[in-house]
Amino acid sequence: MIFELATEQDARTLVALHDGAARWMARRGISQWKPGERDTEHFTARMREGEVWIARDQRGRALGGYELWWSDEQAWGVQPPVAGYVHRLMTDHAIAPAGAGRGLLAHAERRIRGTGRERTRLDCLSTSPRLLAYYQDAGYRVAGEFPSKVGKDGRVYGVVLLERSLSA
Repeated sequence: MIFELATEQDARTLVALHDGAARWMARRGISQWKPGERDTEHFTARMREGEVWIARDQRGRALGGYELWWSDEQAWGVQPPVAGYVHRLMTDHAIAPAGAGRGLLAHAERRIRGTGRERTRLDCLSTSPRLLAYYQDAGYRVAGEFPSKVGKDGRVYGVVLLERSLSA
């Protein structure tokens, strides 16, 4: 996979990746995202406020992507600058090779470590045991729960907070 920072021209591709991943999860009983809940404006805003990465194959096709935030006060509260926060880890399951999600996580971890930060953090819905197991199998440990995260649409839901130490 070839990683590059996304540009505004990639926003539609990111929406398509997100919606495809949401449909793939729904077919497998993973309740995390819904198609249409993120638009191009969402991704361009994340590009301005943080980093959005795309992984491509040798032919230039988008295999996946993720958002990297440098704080996440809504879920984690005010924290010292020791972590990077991964959001919207997504792959195109029709063309991405096996293990692409772990490859995206590994890229995020290298990027975070390269800034001198020592932890990667993320969250998933409390009602998503399969996704929780995926992250735990990737070396993340439960650091807590946040029972009242408020979505962009005003919906209140619980998330499990996970982190992985990057030291060693």
